[in-house]
Amino acid sequence: MPKGYVILTESIKDPAGMDAYSRAAGPSMAQGGASVLAVDGRPQLLEGEWHGDRTVVLEFASVEAARAWYESEAYERAKPLRQAAADTNVVIVSGFEPPSGGA
Repeated sequence: MPKGYVILTESIKDPAGMDAYSRAAGPSMAQGGASVLAVDGRPQLLEGEWHGDRTVVLEFASVEAARAWYESEAYERAKPLRQAAADTNVVIVSGFEPPSGGA
């Protein structure tokens, strides 16, 4: 089963509000089995357009685990803090598993 990744691009309007969100969201991420792979305030745009001034990448055991975390009661309490402090895009993507082939 491929891993699941949550990617957030955040345009932060209220840094203190984002700090409160981080404190509230942290325990839910630990409970949900998230690993923080990246937090970057200056992603290097190579092509196209990118939203926000911070990008966060979280890894979960599966897409189902990522969705369960996002919809969890613990994260539902933290989510409004982020929504008030930043304009955010959030996606869940499935990790890549190369096709198995016999050779």
